[in-house]
Amino acid sequence: MIQIQNVSKVYKTKERIVTGVDNVSLDINTGEIFGIVGYSGAGKSSLIRCLNLLEKPTSGTILVDGLNLMKLRGNNLRQARLKIGMIFQHFYLISQKTVYENIAFALRAAKTPANKINARVTDLLEMVGLSDKRDVYPAQLSGGQKQRVGIARALANNPSVLLCDEATSALDPNTTLSILRLLKKINKELQITIVLITHEMNVVKEICDRMAIMQDGKVIEEGQVYDIFSDPQEELTKEFISSVVSFDVPSMILSKCTGKLVKVMFKGDVAGDGIISDTVQQFTIQGNFLHGSIEYIQERPLGTFLMELKGEDDEIEKAIAYMSSRAAQVEVIDNGN
Repeated sequence: MIQIQNVSKVYKTKERIVTGVDNVSLDINTGEIFGIVGYSGAGKSSLIRCLNLLEKPTSGTILVDGLNLMKLRGNNLRQARLKIGMIFQHFYLISQKTVYENIAFALRAAKTPANKINARVTDLLEMVGLSDKRDVYPAQLSGGQKQRVGIARALANNPSVLLCDEATSALDPNTTLSILRLLKKINKELQITIVLITHEMNVVKEICDRMAIMQDGKVIEEGQVYDIFSDPQEELTKEFISSVVSFDVPSMILSKCTGKLVKVMFKGDVAGDGIISDTVQQFTIQGNFLHGSIEYIQERPLGTFLMELKGEDDEIEKAIAYMSSRAAQVEVIDNGN
């Protein structure tokens, strides 16, 4: 669907040369929701703007449905862009126009026949849940409602791709969740490929199928969201995940631990199995729970527990081996004792 091949974007100023995107290659599949994660300055906004040539890459190739956007000019490029909708963090609605007129503006710009505009806008307003806001102005809308107008406008010309540039960053958590659910609904019902950039792992966890982590203009890790959450490879990825799956235990509790401290992670269906209780029953050990949680990512459970094991060393080693054999990932933590 979308092939990003060795794309770089270099910005030149009088003082220096800045590389915003550094030789990035990614394949984004038809119909999936793909998240691109990174802190400010990582290059994610530059990359997403390269996907519809709002920023022309310095080098590399952008293919959308097999069409090489880098080779298009003038009207051909404008026609290709109609199939790539985009929503932004700050909405960019026209304050002097009503909700209806903001959406109709995108249709008129694409030279949609006048007799088809009303029906199309009506359908879009129903899709985003704003039929009752048809004749109000942006100043009368909440942030979430403004973003829904932005989504409707981006969908006006039946795009096959929807680019979301920090689309929920200006919204409160409840409104963010409602917008993410709307995007997921649009993805499923319209089979639109969504590319979503964010610095919030909760957003990725909620709706994305696959993801990439960016740092200093490069992609440092990519894969299925579940796989990255359950087995992150890069330190930055681990840092992002820790913002969602907190694993902090008060130092006062840790200082009282005299046994072996282990982190146990269960993936998939085994997250709900009684592996830990079976372990304690089968081996001569004591197990004290310090922390635990089960997250659901792509509707699959990921269980993480921190526990203290007490007993003879050989029994503890056997217990760890047993848990590992039951599809658990066990890591011994240094607690300073």
